[in-house]
Amino acid sequence: MAESPVSAPPTPGTSGKAIASLVLSLLGLLGVLPLIGPILGIVFGNQARGEIAQSGGALTGAELAQAGVILGWIGLALTAAGLLCVCAILGLAPLHGIGP
Repeated sequence: MAESPVSAPPTPGTSGKAIASLVLSLLGLLGVLPLIGPILGIVFGNQARGEIAQSGGALTGAELAQAGVILGWIGLALTAAGLLCVCAILGLAPLHGIGP
């Protein structure tokens, strides 16, 4: 009687949302998607972290999701700082109560 071959357990897959989080956050940092990229990177990163935690080892990519969230916040801060600089340069800041 032939024994059935022993199959290896399936390898866990990487979360697509974690990858999307990192890519969108990087695109935001590079200026391709200056405002929407970091926001979506933060949202997808947090969703991915939750899905990975609930998957019981079926999904990986927690580090990618964390990096996407961190880079998303950095990109969002840089975008906000850039917008403030543009407003200050154009002289729009006093009109909106920002600055002296």
